[in-house]
Amino acid sequence: MPKHYRPAGKKKEGNAAKYVTRTQAVKYLQISLPVFRKLCILKGVFPRVPKKKVKGNHHSYYHMKDIMFLKHEPLLEKLRDIRTYDKKIKKAVSKKNRDLAERLLTRKPSYTLDMLVRERYPKFIDALRDLDDCLSMVHLFAALPAVDRAVDGEKIPVERVHNCRRLSHEWLAYISRTHKLRKTFISVKGIYYQAEVEGQIVTWLTPHALQQVLPEVDYRVLLTFLEFYETLLAFVNYKLYRSINVNYPPILDARLEALAADLYALSRYFDANGKSKQIENQQEGTNLDESEVRLAQLHQQLPSNEPGALMHLLDDGSNKDDEDLETRECKSLFKNVKFFLSREVPRESLLFVIPAFGGTVSWEGEGAPFDESDDSITHQVVDRPIQGRKFLSREYVQPQWVYDCVNARILLPTDKYTVGCIPPPHLSPFVDNEAEGHVPDYAEAIERMKAAGRKQVLPLPGTGIEDLDDPQGLLVSDRQEAIEAAKRKQQISMLEKQYLDELKLELKGAHPPFSQDIDAVGGGDDAISDVQQIADDVSNMSKVVMPRKKRKLLEAMEMSKERKRSSVNRLKERKKNIDQAKNLA
Repeated sequence: MPKHYRPAGKKKEGNAAKYVTRTQAVKYLQISLPVFRKLCILKGVFPRVPKKKVKGNHHSYYHMKDIMFLKHEPLLEKLRDIRTYDKKIKKAVSKKNRDLAERLLTRKPSYTLDMLVRERYPKFIDALRDLDDCLSMVHLFAALPAVDRAVDGEKIPVERVHNCRRLSHEWLAYISRTHKLRKTFISVKGIYYQAEVEGQIVTWLTPHALQQVLPEVDYRVLLTFLEFYETLLAFVNYKLYRSINVNYPPILDARLEALAADLYALSRYFDANGKSKQIENQQEGTNLDESEVRLAQLHQQLPSNEPGALMHLLDDGSNKDDEDLETRECKSLFKNVKFFLSREVPRESLLFVIPAFGGTVSWEGEGAPFDESDDSITHQVVDRPIQGRKFLSREYVQPQWVYDCVNARILLPTDKYTVGCIPPPHLSPFVDNEAEGHVPDYAEAIERMKAAGRKQVLPLPGTGIEDLDDPQGLLVSDRQEAIEAAKRKQQISMLEKQYLDELKLELKGAHPPFSQDIDAVGGGDDAISDVQQIADDVSNMSKVVMPRKKRKLLEAMEMSKERKRSSVNRLKERKKNIDQAKNLA
C-alpha cells in the first residue's frame, strides 16, 4: 500500500485538512476572487505558510479556521446583496429604463465596518499599535489631487481624498495640541514623524507637498485597505479627542478651510470648544441644545486675526500633573519663540511641528494671525537666497533648522543655517550611531552643546563615563610603569608562542628542543603578528568542532560585522576626501 494512500470515506488529516488553497477557498465560499480578496483585507485574514505544502509551492494557502470565520461573517451576505443589486441596476440601464435605475441607485444597500474594527481591536491600545500603516496610507491619499481619476478601471472618488485629508489633519492637530511629537526626519520619500500616544510609539510617513504621479499598481487593493483604515482612524480620533474633553467631529471655520489652513482652524476649534465648555459650566440650570453650542463655537472662531490666537492651547484640556518629563521638555522647546513662514517653505509641516513644541507661528497669505511686519517675530523661516526686505530684529533661518532643533531638543546656533549657506548634514534621529559604529562630527558637536547646556562633562574619546569618577586613572603618572607593562605583555605572548610550538612537536612525535630564555628572543613586531595568528587558529579550531547550523550562524554574524565595518570605513574615507578637497580649495 502506498504511503499517502487514503481509503475512500476516510477524513483528511494533517496539513491537508488544516489548509486550503485560494482556489478551493473561493469555491467553498461561492464568491468571486475580488470579493474574496476584499473580505480577507477587511477581516485581516492573510495567507499562511504550512510546514508541508500539499498542493505544491506555487499556491497560496489559507487556514481552514480563517475560511470558516469568513463563511459566518455578516458582511459576506451584505456583499452578496450588493452584487445582486448591481445586477438589477445594470439590467435597468441596459433596458434604458432610466427612472428605475435612478430609484435603484437611491436605495442601494450599504455597509459599515464599525463591528470589524471592534472585532479586530478589542482594546484601544491594540489599535494604536497597528496605526503606522494606517496613517501612512491615509496621508498618502490625502496628498493626491482632488479630481476623479480612473486608474486600471477603478475610480478614486474625490470624497475619499477629502475624507483622508480631514482625518489626517485631525490626527496632526491632536498630536500638536498635546505635544506628543518626538522625532521628525526629512527624506526623499517624504517626512517621517514619530509620536508617543498612550505610551505607544507611532511612526508614519507623509509625502512631500508636490504633484503626485500615480504609479501602475492595483488601486482596488489600496482602496480596500483605505476603506478599513478610514474607519479605524475615525475611531482613534474620536477616542483621543474625547480623552482631552473636545467634541468630535470638529466644526471648522469655512473661510480658513477654504484657504487650506485646516490645522490653524482646528487649533481655533480647540480654543472655542474650551470656551464653550466654560460657558456650559457657568450657566447652571440651563440646557443648551447641541446646535446652539456649535453656533457658540463658531462665534468664538470669527475673529481669526487675533495676535495670540494661533495654536492657543487650553490648560484645562490636559492636566499638567499627568504630563511626563519628555512632554514638558517638548512643550517648552520653542517657548517664547515666534516664527513667520515665507511662502516657499513647507507650510503644513511647519504648522504642525512648531506648535507641537510650544512655538507660535504665522505664514504669508490670507487668514494668518499676524503679518510679516510684526516686531515680536524672532525667527523667519525662508528658503530663498535673496530677500526683498530684512528686519534686523529677527533671525533668518532655513527650514532644516527647525527640524534639527526638534531632534536635538535644544535651540541650535543659527550661524550654519543662514540664508544662502550650505546647512550641516540632516542627521536621522532613527539611527543609533553608537550601534552603527560611526558617529558623525555634527552629532558629536550637538552632544557637546547639549552637555554644555546641562553643565555636564563629557569623557574623552576612547574612555567611558565611568572613568570620570576616577580622573587620576586617566593619566599615566609614571612613564616607566607603562614601558614595563608593555615588556611584560610581550614576554607573555612569547611564552604562549613557545608553548604552542612545543605542543605541535609533541603531536608529531618529536622531542621539543631546550627552551630558550624569553629575554634573549627578539622581534616585538613578530610577536604581535604571531599572537594574531594564534587567535585566528583558535577561532578556526572552534569552528571545526561546531555543528553546521551554528557554524553557518556564526559566519552570517561575521559577514554582517564585516559589512558594517566596511560601510564605516567607506564613510571615513569619504569624509577624508571631502576634508582634503576643502583644504585644497
